Amino acid sequence: MSPRPTAMSPQDSVSVSGSPAAGPARPAVVPVGLLVAICLVAANLRTALTGVGALLPEIEHGSGLTSSWGGLLSTLPLLTFAATSPLVARASHRLGSARLLVAALGVLAVGTVVRSLPSVLCLFAGTVILSAAIAFGNVLLPALIRRSVPAHRIQGVSALYVTVMGLMAAVSSGISAPLAHTVPGSWRTALAWGAAFTVAAFLAWLPRMRGDKPQVSTGGGHSPVPWRSRLAWQVTLFMGLQSLAFYTAVAWLPSILIDRGMSSTTAGWMLFSYQVVSLAAGSLLPLLTRGRHDQRWTAAGASVLVAGGFTVLVAAPALSVLACTLLGLGGGACLVLALTFQSQRAGSSGEAAALAGMAQSIGYLVAAAGPLLLGILHDTTHSWTLPLTVLAVLGIATAVAGHGAGQDRRLRRPSR
Repeated sequence: MSPRPTAMSPQDSVSVSGSPAAGPARPAVVPVGLLVAICLVAANLRTALTGVGALLPEIEHGSGLTSSWGGLLSTLPLLTFAATSPLVARASHRLGSARLLVAALGVLAVGTVVRSLPSVLCLFAGTVILSAAIAFGNVLLPALIRRSVPAHRIQGVSALYVTVMGLMAAVSSGISAPLAHTVPGSWRTALAWGAAFTVAAFLAWLPRMRGDKPQVSTGGGHSPVPWRSRLAWQVTLFMGLQSLAFYTAVAWLPSILIDRGMSSTTAGWMLFSYQVVSLAAGSLLPLLTRGRHDQRWTAAGASVLVAGGFTVLVAAPALSVLACTLLGLGGGACLVLALTFQSQRAGSSGEAAALAGMAQSIGYLVAAAGPLLLGILHDTTHSWTLPLTVLAVLGIATAVAGHGAGQDRRLRRPSR
């Protein structure tokens, strides 16, 4: 679609439902305003979540939670993602995406504040509220990219927003523990610092509500969820298993390192370094794979690196820097690929929304088992050996799913 001199051009529209309207081809250059808006949303998609891992020992001590309850706290966002993600495409189709996104950002700000109130109930309730809001952004962005970005730029734009998302996640992991030691309210205040970015994104998207309208169905409405597609299930499992590895590491890596003698501040910065490496890997991936349409071995190789990182934590705990480097290199590449597949494997923006909803609902349900399972296994065995071994084995399973999802194919439309 070509731009027009109005407050909101078609490229800036973030509707994720319906087939692309007939008309001129999408521009070769993505509008800067759209990129900035995407990056502002991306800045909020992990900031409120990754700081919890660095603060988890203090949260458990301050609130009296056991490791199992701490694992549940880390798992709640993933369970909420799984429950909420399937609703996004239909809601966007009916309400208009800019309006929906502004509402989600407002809910995210409210949930962040509620989570920091002095109550264990508020801690869990606020986590659910803010996670539901984040789920909307998680699903909207891949579909937006499929709708508004030329096919040859999809991976680059995906890498851009993953870079912003990863940068903010790393900063949150690194500063949360030191911030808790310096600000009034300790860890509760540290949990809320990211609300400033939520307000910024809210204000940036507020003017974009003008002209945003619900999608008019033109024969078929939103695309059906591709439950019978083998490719869709491979994309979904790859999304889920790589997310399981990431969220489990974010939740428990500081606790694992602290259990082995590190200070909480140093462990928080180790988590920061893991995410910085992940950020670099995700940013470089489009350059290293430029022109390659088949991503099977790239996805499998990145997954094996993740398995190797968990193996090093088991076999050579003193080499934690190497372990974090392997986890970051593999995890950063896997994340970019997982999000890219949700756009590349679809034939339209409607299919991208349906595939993203499936991949992120089932995928995050798979991922939700990670933090909770590790907490239970640690409570049962009083050791990190078995939990880390399980993660290493799952890394190999991720490689298998990634090899299938990386094929240069698109979803087949169901016969009518």
